[in-house]
Amino acid sequence: MDLRVPALRGLLKGPRRLVAAAAAVAVLAGAGTWTAAVASDDPRAVHRSDRIMAVDGVRLDTSYFTPAGAGRHPAVLLAHGFGGSKDDMRRQAEDLARDGYAVLTWSARGFGRSTGKIGLNAPDGEVADVSRLIDWLAEQPQVRLDKPGDPRVGLAGGSYGGAISLLAAGHDRRVDAIAPAITYWNLADALFPNGVFKKLWAGVFFNSGGGCAAFEPALCRMYDRVAESGTPDPAARELLEGRSPSAVGDRIKVPTLLVQGQTDSLFTLDQADAAARAIRAGGAPVDVDWIAGGHDGGNLETSRIETRVRAWFDRYLKGDKAADTGPAFRVTRTGGIDSTDGTVQLRGASAAAYPGLHDHRRGIALTGGTQRVANPAGASPPGVSALPGLGGSGGLSQLSALGVGVSLDFPGQYAHFDSAPLTRDLRITGAPTATIRIASTSPDAVLFGKVYDVGPGGGTRQVLPAQLVAPFRVTGAGAGKDVTVTLPAIDHEVQKGHRLRLVLASTDLGYASPAAPATYTVSLKGGLSVPTAPAVTAAAAALPAWVWWLPAAGVAAALALLLTARRRTAAPGPDPELAEVPLVIKDLSKRYAKSTDRYAVRDLSFRVEKGQVLGLLGPNGAGKTTTLRMLMGLIRPDDGEIRVFGHVIRPGASVLSRVGAFVEGAGFLPHLSGRENLELYWRATGRPPADAHLDEALEIAGLGDALARAVRTYSQGMRQRLAIAQAMLGLPDLLILDEPTNGLDPPQIREMREVMIRYAAGGRTVIVSSHLLAEVEQSCTHLVVMDRGRLMRAGPVREIVGAGDTLLVGTAAPVEEPVVEKVGALPGVTSAVRTDDGLLIRLDAGGTAERLVVELVRLEVPVASVGPHRRLEDAFLTLIGGSA
Repeated sequence: MDLRVPALRGLLKGPRRLVAAAAAVAVLAGAGTWTAAVASDDPRAVHRSDRIMAVDGVRLDTSYFTPAGAGRHPAVLLAHGFGGSKDDMRRQAEDLARDGYAVLTWSARGFGRSTGKIGLNAPDGEVADVSRLIDWLAEQPQVRLDKPGDPRVGLAGGSYGGAISLLAAGHDRRVDAIAPAITYWNLADALFPNGVFKKLWAGVFFNSGGGCAAFEPALCRMYDRVAESGTPDPAARELLEGRSPSAVGDRIKVPTLLVQGQTDSLFTLDQADAAARAIRAGGAPVDVDWIAGGHDGGNLETSRIETRVRAWFDRYLKGDKAADTGPAFRVTRTGGIDSTDGTVQLRGASAAAYPGLHDHRRGIALTGGTQRVANPAGASPPGVSALPGLGGSGGLSQLSALGVGVSLDFPGQYAHFDSAPLTRDLRITGAPTATIRIASTSPDAVLFGKVYDVGPGGGTRQVLPAQLVAPFRVTGAGAGKDVTVTLPAIDHEVQKGHRLRLVLASTDLGYASPAAPATYTVSLKGGLSVPTAPAVTAAAAALPAWVWWLPAAGVAAALALLLTARRRTAAPGPDPELAEVPLVIKDLSKRYAKSTDRYAVRDLSFRVEKGQVLGLLGPNGAGKTTTLRMLMGLIRPDDGEIRVFGHVIRPGASVLSRVGAFVEGAGFLPHLSGRENLELYWRATGRPPADAHLDEALEIAGLGDALARAVRTYSQGMRQRLAIAQAMLGLPDLLILDEPTNGLDPPQIREMREVMIRYAAGGRTVIVSSHLLAEVEQSCTHLVVMDRGRLMRAGPVREIVGAGDTLLVGTAAPVEEPVVEKVGALPGVTSAVRTDDGLLIRLDAGGTAERLVVELVRLEVPVASVGPHRRLEDAFLTLIGGSA
């Protein structure tokens, strides 16, 4: 797992002699080798030099970026994220250099081309390396000095690089400003929150670093010990705390811009909160910015954050008092979906002072009596909240921001307490708290607290904000104990009519729970206390220009429409005559983007009836995928229409609920069983459980007893069948399968064929796109053959395979290509293609076999036999003219 952060890739000071600094940092290679990032005559040119530096026994790979102009400039050190290298920071370094900074990037120990063991920012390792790099900057003629040996320097970075920024400021007083992002304040608290081992994220750390052997031995031993026991010990906490910014928090005295992610189960908002409180207590200015994304995915707001970091350094490194560093506190909030491109819309809210996580609390009454919660043997199956490693392209946390719930709590393994429906909207900004009483049949109890936003539909409409959960260990719970639980910090609006639900679960996929079975008895000792931070407000946006010109433009447009008698029609209504027809495509066309005359699909028309298994065939570029995307409502056609059961397909059309699709496989949670994965998926749709028809879909898929096993034990064929079963949930009337046999061996392909045939046997319809022609011939009842966006042939398989207009001409010797071209140009011939045995020739309406033989003899083709062909492959090659 790569923990790099694209948005920001991103020892004690005392008098030193420059001679001593030179001895500590030796340039081994690359000194004086300069390259221009842009043309050298450009006043904004950037010069770059790469050097391998020997620093305290290790070799650090560095790059140094400077502006083209003369003079001295403030310096910036840019640190990369965990698993990355200096190359991740190049673009940001060049941008800062163009803005008048001397920028140094480097690969930390154990990453990129740098040597040494990973020390997780050890004071005598990575932190000491930064001081040596500052020593080197102090010698460079392009760097502004506050005094000899003391450059004007700032640090910025994300995740691992954010922590080194904080640590350097605490260990080296020459650091003048920092801008750490989505990082930790106390690594022990981050990986062992409230005494619970965050096992998945810890595993990601050690695996993405290259395995345990790549780390310092003490860290490797610590990880092995905690991973085996499942319980953090005091020595483990001490080891990580010594490498945390919190260890030197009282020595960080520089202006700090803290950027933290809301969708981040690794380094949660409370890490930045602790940093802000500690640094502000030391007298330094601190601004806090909660971005939409984080380690779990979402939007990292790269451009906005880099602009704010640059302004921060302009103010505190260049001394530009006019630089706009932004508000003391800003939070990004989601504002729905942009219908034009499907992206999440973001808007900002801000306050003149950072409110912290407990500002202006409001009590919410909860109901629910004493409840028993089982911790199952082996803590399996576990509940699901965040999924480390599945962020990147959005992540579950981004779905929750859009009102889609994908968390999972198993019956009997959680207690829940609900509020009444809210009488007005409620904005939660910070960390809710609740006091509960816990008794356990074991000495200790481990529970996971979370607050759901439950819509009017009840449990099927519940959303876990940011997919965050708060683990906590309760020691001495045998006789019962009162505990105040601090729940995850969030920024989330609960709408009027919704309820709040406090859930206390015994397991979570991301954490280690006790392996021994136990029963917890849980009850409330009070209501839920939620912070509201009323001073955080969204600025009213200025009226856009179109507000002023739209009325006049509307009058003009209306007049034009009246004069030309042209108007835009509404979407056509359902056609009752097609209500029982699964699919009708008529005159469908789709142009390539930014093209007026190049088509991905053009004038396509065909019809599919109930009970058919239709094979969609064509070479690469034929338009099959584009057609399927239009059929599923993912893109709009430029011309023509698609009707499913009489309804015109548009993005979001209600009739799409009758369509199931399997495209490019499905992602499953390896630790859950096949059945549990399907149940989780169906819950995410928000539809009633009874509508899933789970047992029927599973019977068709034929997985048998394997459904109870963890998916990680499945073969590729079983995973494919599970994915097909997922597409069949709800028993859709029209099932679309794109390359369902990819990666399967012959027996598995035969099993998949039987699955498709069984599904269609119930009167439902299957459309399958595949390149395995022999398999399509055995599986499908009908075919649609496309080439270059156009329909070449449609009809029953037996008609296309045995069509009399295609002849197989056997030859006594191979036919040269020039002769094949002449055959293809003969009157009555549509196309001619060479095969291993001769020629495949397709005749047009006026062609006959007799006339063809005469012409072949005239061209001296050594004809040995003439007859209709019987293989789909031959028919396919003939129909597309050999373009495959």
